[in-house]
Amino acid sequence: MTSRAALASRAALFAALGDPLRLKIADELATSDRTPGELLEWVDVSSALLAHHLDVLEAAGVIERTTSHADGRKRFVRLVPRHRHLLAPRITPHNVVFVCTHNSARSQLAAGLWQQLTGQPARSAGTEPAERVHPLALSTAARHGLELGGARPAIATPALLRGATIITVCDQAHDDLPRTIAGLGAQPMSRLHWSVPDPVAIGSARAFERAYEEIAERISPLAAAKHPTTTKGIQQ
Repeated sequence: MTSRAALASRAALFAALGDPLRLKIADELATSDRTPGELLEWVDVSSALLAHHLDVLEAAGVIERTTSHADGRKRFVRLVPRHRHLLAPRITPHNVVFVCTHNSARSQLAAGLWQQLTGQPARSAGTEPAERVHPLALSTAARHGLELGGARPAIATPALLRGATIITVCDQAHDDLPRTIAGLGAQPMSRLHWSVPDPVAIGSARAFERAYEEIAERISPLAAAKHPTTTKGIQQ
């Protein structure tokens, strides 16, 4: 990219973020992927106006829209990874529970990495727990010095999740959690979601490594935040 093109790209980026509502949306996406419906409930504007602001952010390269791995009819809005450093979160949540479907890979790696990077304990659970942690998850954890030890898949119960910062790391768990955890009362915007592809479905060591890298990229800014909180999620 020429210096003139690079300058134009930066100008478009800052122009897109110069609107207060678009900056608010980008701030939220720095910590969590969101569906357009979740954003619509949160910002309290018309669907047409939200679509306009998302189009501006996408044209400037601030956000991208991806298809859910669980439901091809659903899309998530996420901050483009290279811009996450511009919108770093200001707080590190406490009492974190990572949730995926089987609690055999992504959520286990996330909990171990959270403890390594933040020095704080984290738990993990599944909406439909498997019988064991996947061997490639264990080998990936060992390669990166994560302490999974005798980890076993566990069910996501109301007692475990109540009052916690819930972070779903698979799209199926994002969809299933409100139905699975009866009486929890957690609204979509009260928890975080990271759309991480399922490495078990691919079954290769490289797929597990990519999942680890994606999770590490999401946790690192939260670990670097200065002011811990005990709230359910990271709200603006």
